[in-house]
Amino acid sequence: MKRLDLDDLPPKIAQLLSGLEEGEELVLVQGGAVAGRLRGGAAPAPAIEEEPEPYNNQRAAEIFEQFRSAVEDEF
Repeated sequence: MKRLDLDDLPPKIAQLLSGLEEGEELVLVQGGAVAGRLRGGAAPAPAIEEEPEPYNNQRAAEIFEQFRSAVEDEF
């Protein structure tokens, strides 16, 4: 996949590209011929950070026991 950083473009072009609405199409023309088409997509949904599971001594002991058993089985 190719990547184009909008910060490297002239401001007018960067605004045109970043302002595309969902489903809106931009036609790229060179020498009178269509060189490409870009279609605006939906803005990415904001990432939802889940709270980490609180530390649980019993769960840690179970994991350690499973690890110890696996090591003993190997050796």
